Amino acid sequence: MSEQLTQEQIAQAEKARADWVREQFQKANQYLASKGILPDNVAVSESRYLPPFFAVWKLNTKEKQSYWVISGDLPTDHMAVSAAANARDAVRAFSMHWQLKAQQIFESGMNDKTQLDFANLLVTRAHDLYDMFNKDELWFADPVS
Repeated sequence: MSEQLTQEQIAQAEKARADWVREQFQKANQYLASKGILPDNVAVSESRYLPPFFAVWKLNTKEKQSYWVISGDLPTDHMAVSAAANARDAVRAFSMHWQLKAQQIFESGMNDKTQLDFANLLVTRAHDLYDMFNKDELWFADPVS
């Protein structure tokens, strides 16, 4: 007997995906606001998301500045849009940045467990991001997935 999704299951999956995307968008906006950056709008066609792993948003401010913001099952972070030409390059840039940040924590000689755990999380997520950066099938499909 083949397993087929019912219309209800499909609707539930679509709702869960939409809820996750909305949650990540709110998380990205709140993160920027906590840094004193007030987003005005999102460049939807240039943003990408891969539930439940990560979302990369291109957020624009009223001051005509733009930022890449990443959120999801990883640390929320941002960078100037000038650091990456597109969402895929932003994923690679976040990966490299996190590897360097983790290396700085390890080399600092700090023995604080929280900081060391954070550095290890950065390394793990940086490797995961880089793996996703390398998968062409993630970047040449539906423009917002």
